[in-house]
Amino acid sequence: MKKFLIATVVLLGSISFANAEVRIGVSLMGAVFEADGAKEIFSGNHSSNTTTTKVTKNTKDEGDSAEGDFVIGSVFAEFAANDQISIGVAYVPHSADSEETVNTQNMHAVATGEDTKSINRVKVSFEDLTTVYVLANMNDNVYAKLGYMQVEAITKEALATGGAYGDVTLDGLTIGLGYNMEMGDGMFVRAEASYMDIDGATLTNTNDSTKSVSADGIEGYGAAVSIGKSF
Repeated sequence: MKKFLIATVVLLGSISFANAEVRIGVSLMGAVFEADGAKEIFSGNHSSNTTTTKVTKNTKDEGDSAEGDFVIGSVFAEFAANDQISIGVAYVPHSADSEETVNTQNMHAVATGEDTKSINRVKVSFEDLTTVYVLANMNDNVYAKLGYMQVEAITKEALATGGAYGDVTLDGLTIGLGYNMEMGDGMFVRAEASYMDIDGATLTNTNDSTKSVSADGIEGYGAAVSIGKSF
């Protein structure tokens, strides 16, 4: 992610706009994300599977999705190429944490004949969400936006086995439609609706290679308000 941030700064810094308008601002967005195909995967010989057959456990009995709600604050900077097109970068300086998921499994020890409970706690923190985007003015107020995203998914788990699932960088795309209103002294306010599509990933338990967690992808819908200033 740090390399991506550096490359973004270099890219924007290499673009030369004669008398280009520069805009900076802050945004606040409420978003709902859904992880499609979220599941646990078990393979090989383990406590829940006495054969080598792979077993997949979905996050829901009736489906394979998991949802989360977030409030996200960000800062952004834009460079106007002309009256219609601007190029910008937005960065979220804080983490967005999912709710903690608690999974309790009943286990039977054959050697002792005793029944015990195994408790696993897992949550995910999304950090360094960065978006590089192109903004196209459709008229004096309405604009469309297309962007490329990167985010660090940091897993925070307390597993009965003592294992962990590690971290991963996720890529994605976003599209948005917004309304921009100019104020006095170069100030402006915006309202924007957006759709985000982030790639999925599979992570393997560091203590047990027969266990992994997977999501086919993450979809999100957001509504944001922004305030900024042009220079």
